[in-house]
Amino acid sequence: MAYKTKSDHELRQHFEMLQGVEHHKNELILELLSRVDKLDESYQQMALDHQRETQFNREGQLRERKLQDELRKLKAFMNRDPFVLVLIDGDGMIFEDDLLRKGELGGKEAAAGLWNGIKDHVHNRLPDIPSDCRIMARIYANMKGLSEVCWRAGLVEKAGLVEEFYRGFTGSKILFDFVDVGPGKDRADEKINELFRLHLGNFHCQHIFFGCSHDNGYARLLEQYTEPMITDRITLLEGVPFEKELYAMKAKYSTTKIENLFRSTKINLYNQPLYHASQSLQQHPIQVSAHDSMSPPIPNGYQSPYQPIIGTSTPSPAPSNPSTMNPKAPTWASAATSAVQIVSPPATPTPSLSSLAVSTEIPRNRLGQRIDPPTVYDKEEVDRVRKMKLCNVHFLRGDCGYDPCTHSHSKKLSKSEMAALKTVARMVPCRQGSACDDPKCMYGHR
Repeated sequence: MAYKTKSDHELRQHFEMLQGVEHHKNELILELLSRVDKLDESYQQMALDHQRETQFNREGQLRERKLQDELRKLKAFMNRDPFVLVLIDGDGMIFEDDLLRKGELGGKEAAAGLWNGIKDHVHNRLPDIPSDCRIMARIYANMKGLSEVCWRAGLVEKAGLVEEFYRGFTGSKILFDFVDVGPGKDRADEKINELFRLHLGNFHCQHIFFGCSHDNGYARLLEQYTEPMITDRITLLEGVPFEKELYAMKAKYSTTKIENLFRSTKINLYNQPLYHASQSLQQHPIQVSAHDSMSPPIPNGYQSPYQPIIGTSTPSPAPSNPSTMNPKAPTWASAATSAVQIVSPPATPTPSLSSLAVSTEIPRNRLGQRIDPPTVYDKEEVDRVRKMKLCNVHFLRGDCGYDPCTHSHSKKLSKSEMAALKTVARMVPCRQGSACDDPKCMYGHR
């Protein structure tokens, strides 16, 4: 077969075709090389990012491990020395009579009863509190006034037994203390309120047992706290039945009562045997001026949280001659302080028992409850006087015990200003309520 020779034209066409193919091949290779460069650049960037992320994660892990170690140490520190606080107003939360009569031994028994009662409550109702939690108890009261009133009410044979009782209470447990606040208005309340606030934010303090059932004034403190995280850390300890405002708060706070430990009734200074009063007069004579003969003296700045109540039975028989008894018993503040010898010139002989009777001019309803007479006042004048920051006790009672006092004593008041100040004072409810029999009381009675 004869080979056909291509013409020059055909060869040129063939060459141009091959040349085009070579051109496309070169373009493809250049494109591939460009993509390789881009991929390599992306790879290098991703490798750098990965390296940075790896380093960041490693550093984060180290930080996390360090923070976890610090958190464990902090939790261990917070869980160290846990305790619950038992905070009691001893002016109204009074231990049972049979414990008081035992003196120092009774104080030790009372401390053991309080410790066991709190321990059982924590174990049964507060399982989140550590089992090794310690119990700290603080009781604040006026020792002298409390001792005198317990003796005058016939609860103990001598006033010194109460001091011996609290000495035994304090000495029986390392963290149990009785603090004598001395005479003075609201001294125990102020200390208790501050200690309550201080330990409520203390993370070592796991729980607070608050013994205040006798005093509506503590409702002002408790109503400030509404969050369950805080209210769940408070238990109200009951002695006498909760006063009205505290009773209304029982739904918000848990409550407990340790049986046979605290008195369930207020101290009764009514219907006491005559020999108690006569002995008191013989041992502690009182010298008073004629115009004060109907009202026992009250120490400066002193306002007792006690209030005698009517209808409480006493272990001592009633005197055979009721006419020799006080028709209205004094508050325990005035009864407790009758032992103080007060000289008011001109001096008179020691008054008879009947001359110490509380004034019968206190208005009461048919149930024997104190009521306040109606009053008419100018609201603008009352608001103006309130802003003057006057000392109610100084102007209305004349016996302010604060030195220095934070309210004014220096102003000279007109009759209208004095009347307005009486209205301002009456706006503050008396802590004794309708049972109050203090003739000098300036507060409001419901």
